[in-house]
Formats: sequence, C-alpha cells, structure tokens
Amino acid sequence: MTDDSQRFTSMYDECRQRVWAYVVSRAGRQVADEVVSETFAIAWRRLEDVPEPALPWLLGVARNVLRDNIRAEIRRDALSAELRAWTEDDVAEQVTERLNVLKALTGLSEDDREILILTAWQGLSPRDAAQVVGCSPTTFRVRLHRARRRLKQRMDTAVSPEPRMRNLSEEWS
Repeated sequence: MTDDSQRFTSMYDECRQRVWAYVVSRAGRQVADEVVSETFAIAWRRLEDVPEPALPWLLGVARNVLRDNIRAEIRRDALSAELRAWTEDDVAEQVTERLNVLKALTGLSEDDREILILTAWQGLSPRDAAQVVGCSPTTFRVRLHRARRRLKQRMDTAVSPEPRMRNLSEEWS
C-alpha cells in the first residue's frame, strides 16, 4: 500500500464511527451512511488538505455535506409543492392545457425540469442556461432537445384517448 492509502485507511478506521455518530445525532440513521460515505470520498480526494488530527476537519466536511443534502431536499420539496399548488389552482380554473404541462413536468427528472424552466420560464438563452448548469452550450442544447422530447411524450401519454363508440351489434353478439 502507498503512504496515502495507509494514511487514509488509518484515518478511516480511527474516525468513521465518530463521524457516523455525529451525523446520526444531527440527521438520523437513514442519511448517516450516505453522508459518511460522501465525507470520506471528499477526504480521499483532498487528502493533502486533511490536517492532523483529522476528526475536526472530517466533522466539518460531514456538516457541510449534511447541510447541502438538506438544502437540496428543501429545494425539491418546495418545487414539488409549488408544482402541486399550480396544478390544483389550474384544476379549479379548468385550464386543461396548462394542467397537462404541469402534470407532465412533475413526472420529469429534476434535471429535465431545470433545463425547461431555465429556458421557457426564466427566458434564458441556451448559452446562458448552459452557464447556469455548468456545461457547454452544445451539450445544453442536446439536453434541452431531449427534455422537450420527454415532456412531449409525457403530455401525449397523459391525454387519454376518447372512448370508442361501441356498435350495438358487437354488444349483443
């Protein structure tokens, strides 16, 4: 094993339980394993930055990872609540086209929704929106095309076909 591998293994063995206990005390057992894994992945990537003793640094990283996870969850919940509120308002107003779009949007991935919202609702050009999501304009245009295609597919499947009229002779035979 290399010196880095030995140092990381030693740090992991020495600190893992305490980092896990810290996360459990803040967020519960359900998220602890994920946060601890991410914490040590960051420690491995930034091994040169990890001071001795490592525990305070690791607890700070775990705190930041946990905070980022909580922020992401809050954003997802807020967006879902907002989309549900728009959907409920539109049902009351019987604006079916908008309702179909919003329902289709709720079924898309978070990435697809973000791409569509940046261009359609925020009015950003693909070049500006690409900068927001951190990719090239070409990559963004491909993602936008695919997101639009998935939205259209969801909208097409959400619209139920009109019931077919049955022939009386079929019903009695």
